[in-house]
Amino acid sequence: MGYADELGELYDSHARTLHRYLAMRVDPQVADDLVAEAFLTAWERRADFDSSRASLKAWLYGIATNMLRQHVRSEGRRLRALARDHGRRVVGDRLDERTAAVIDAETVVGDLADTLAELRPEERDVLLLVAWADLSPAEVAEVTDIPVATVRTRLFRARAKLRAQIKGAQIKGQQIEGQEGDDDA
Repeated sequence: MGYADELGELYDSHARTLHRYLAMRVDPQVADDLVAEAFLTAWERRADFDSSRASLKAWLYGIATNMLRQHVRSEGRRLRALARDHGRRVVGDRLDERTAAVIDAETVVGDLADTLAELRPEERDVLLLVAWADLSPAEVAEVTDIPVATVRTRLFRARAKLRAQIKGAQIKGQQIEGQEGDDDA
């Protein structure tokens, strides 16, 4: 089997999931470009691949993640804009329970997006490679060329920040519910 056949198999096996991972982090059009660029780079660097160091999937995701890092600034701006947009929504005085729940969920999503944008780029990369690309911490360590203990530390810190944001939103929601009950009395 020649290199062209191997590249075709690699593309058939991983292009869709790689695109899905990238599209969750950047616009789908940017993800299209990054997928194409990742496969081109994989083709050009095929002699550098060391199967004893990483799986083919992990190596490919590592290439794509390195390319994605070039977009980190715009990604952060986009997530902060999303969070600001959720804060600008105008809400009427009378809400039914379903509408209120949707607005609460959108607020939490906006807050989480803001927290995600505020993560250090290294923490965000590790978190999203594990959560969205379904790579293990060991695979992330292989493709980012950092110790697995560092990956686990970054993952722990990122998750802790997101948990704190969720817990803060739950406490805030409970306070609002308690205040609504006081108004009825």
